Amino acid sequence: MCNEIAIRLHIRPGGDEILLGRDTHPLRFEGGAPAALSGAVMTVVDGEAGMFTPEALDAAIRSHPAGDRYAPRPRLVCVEQPTNMGGGRVWPVEQVRAVLEVAHTHGLRTHLDGARLMNAVVASGVDADEWAGGFDTAWVDFTKGLGAPVGACLVGSAELIAEAWRWKQMLGGAMRQSGIVAAAGLHALDYHVDRLADDHARARRLAEGLAALPGVDIDAATVETNIVIFGVPDAPAFCAALERADIGMLPVGPERVRAVTHLDVDDAGIERALEAAEGALRALDGAPAP
Repeated sequence: MCNEIAIRLHIRPGGDEILLGRDTHPLRFEGGAPAALSGAVMTVVDGEAGMFTPEALDAAIRSHPAGDRYAPRPRLVCVEQPTNMGGGRVWPVEQVRAVLEVAHTHGLRTHLDGARLMNAVVASGVDADEWAGGFDTAWVDFTKGLGAPVGACLVGSAELIAEAWRWKQMLGGAMRQSGIVAAAGLHALDYHVDRLADDHARARRLAEGLAALPGVDIDAATVETNIVIFGVPDAPAFCAALERADIGMLPVGPERVRAVTHLDVDDAGIERALEAAEGALRALDGAPAP
């Protein structure tokens, strides 16, 4: 809802365009809500692991010159930090600044999809305010790796947030007994940020172990936070085999799997996941268990 309210705050009725990375959350996992709720056109700006360059953004904006009545009007640039389907990759801070400069030069609004922003903070050593400070709006999720049961927070100017409260009501976001939700979020911020480094280390161990298994396609060196995306011959069958071993991973394509480490996964859990993955791959290959 933070993403959708922010988009609605920035988008004007009548064919405004959002420029965002490939496979980012508003495009892939929000049910077409930017189009349904805001009337927005979503345009992909290609880049490695969902991270586009300022040059690519500039070219995408210039492809729809002002006064072109046939094209949507560029209005909003969205950055997902860190990327989700890009494998938890962290945008370099210089790249984010350059993208913001291009957006501002063209007079566009900017939004930071920072659902896992604290993972980027821990992985990069760059403070959250430095990541988010150049954007018109930004949000952070207190669930994800921070471990709260529910809750998120949208930030922006006083004027934008006043209007965001109105849209929260319009979209059915009222919550009377919110104190317990806020308490969990505050606890997560106080106690669960630094420990994200443990999740990152376990994700790297998982990636390195998977890379050693036959039939797995992964570059373990690209794992920077707590998301591991890799290839196997049959992702649904692989994940179903893991499920039978009480290991949860998600097929995100015919041959792609997504695994996420979090505070409920310990070192022993990683080793158990690797053992189960090896067994699942043997079963897919028709090889007998050792």
